[in-house]
Amino acid sequence: MRHLRFGLLAAAVVSVAAFQASIATSGEIIVGLQCDRTGPTQTVGTFLCPGYHDYVKLKNSQGGIGGHMIKVMEIDHEYKVPPGMEAYQRFKQAGAVVVGIYGTPHTQALTPLLHEDKIPGTSPGFGSAAAANGEKYPYLFPIAATYWSQGAAAVAFAKQQLGGVLKGKKIAYIYFDNPAGREPLPILHKLQEMEGFQLKEFAIPPPGVEMKVQVQDIARRYRADFVINHTFGKAPSVALNEFSRNGYPLNKMVAFVWAAGESNIMGAGGWDKAQGYYVMQFAGAGSDYDVLRDIKAMYKAEGKSAPKEMDSTVYYNRGLLIAALHLKAIENAVKAKGGSADITGADAAKGFEGIRDFTLGGMLPPLDITAVDHEGGGWVRIFQVEGNGFKPVTDWMHGYREVVMEMVAKGE
Repeated sequence: MRHLRFGLLAAAVVSVAAFQASIATSGEIIVGLQCDRTGPTQTVGTFLCPGYHDYVKLKNSQGGIGGHMIKVMEIDHEYKVPPGMEAYQRFKQAGAVVVGIYGTPHTQALTPLLHEDKIPGTSPGFGSAAAANGEKYPYLFPIAATYWSQGAAAVAFAKQQLGGVLKGKKIAYIYFDNPAGREPLPILHKLQEMEGFQLKEFAIPPPGVEMKVQVQDIARRYRADFVINHTFGKAPSVALNEFSRNGYPLNKMVAFVWAAGESNIMGAGGWDKAQGYYVMQFAGAGSDYDVLRDIKAMYKAEGKSAPKEMDSTVYYNRGLLIAALHLKAIENAVKAKGGSADITGADAAKGFEGIRDFTLGGMLPPLDITAVDHEGGGWVRIFQVEGNGFKPVTDWMHGYREVVMEMVAKGE
């Protein structure tokens, strides 16, 4: 709203009333959000999706995007592909200009439809790593470190922890045996050839709660020098208990992003069970961020307590990341249309590609999403369980970025 230059109360009242009317009569902008609140990855969805809603609620309470309210249409697909496909069609019919995808199998199934319908979909930290190539995948946006970037960072971190030399070292890769679990294999194989380490793969069949044999093999027979843990759902909690039971030190393991939340630690029995455990994040863990303070203040102004989901900071904060990037893309699109809410998916896609140095007040690495790089840089940060929380042990980092981007360019 323009600054009032005159101290006339009547003019101020008219101006405020006109501003409120413009909000009330402006069109809503719809976004679609897939979620898993009741399926095998509910340990993520029950925290991530509330975070998404709270960020949108915060922005709407501050006047929306250019005076336009954002309406979130959420559908719980229970991590099943057919309901995910149906959810997408409902989002499309409702006029959603952005879709938040949830799950690698869903991303693979929906990618052709996104491009056919010209609706941007986001797959932060999962999905197809090759989709970082915006020229080949113009409507799919990873917007955070893909599984190739996570795999490369895990190997780089292992190298650091093992004294700077990987040649001859034994690395175990334990993973959930589905498309998401198998996605990092190309980069791990490439780096194995480059660095000369041994790599042994241990697939955990869904639902991922039986891994006694695999963990015993890693700890007692293979005797891994380092473990890369790419499990999710209930599996990370089981993995923590099994590795501890077999006497394998958790400070010789690094977890991909979906085995890295408070809910995974609590599922294993609490912080005492996970001391020393290294985890990878693409958004900051913890509560010391201005955006979280703003959300708490918003609830306090309503006479309510802060949502309990905020206590699970890792996955809640990722919900904020997704929502913030969706709304930033929409903001760019609205500005490009002269303030109009009449934007399309194609406009929103261009809005994503105009995001520069976006950090959400320091919660995120400096994200630059361009027409070439839909990943935003592929940044991660390593944290370690210490006491009753996660302590950062690296700054925002890449691993073998040139190798990753070469693979992205080839679309391997």
